[in-house]
Amino acid sequence: MAAKSAPKKNLSALKRDRQAEKRNERNRTERTKIKSVIKAVEASVKTSEKDTSVSALQKAIKTISSASSKGIIHKNNASRKISRLTKKVNALSKTAEA
Repeated sequence: MAAKSAPKKNLSALKRDRQAEKRNERNRTERTKIKSVIKAVEASVKTSEKDTSVSALQKAIKTISSASSKGIIHKNNASRKISRLTKKVNALSKTAEA
């Protein structure tokens, strides 16, 4: 285990610490939302519900893009996640046509 660092003394370091805590909390909630919407899309794809999958995908794209624009996740990471989910939903609609 890492030893705890000495308490910070100057005001700017204290403020930096407070800001980092706020940002970490905000980012954690956003990443959790991303995981939740991805699981929702995958669950609806698994049940083969096309309409539910499409609406869940739209919600997921909105959430992921929003996180990307805020800098919570990298834009390429967001694009990759969106692409993979879209592929799964599209595959579902192709199997429904056949």
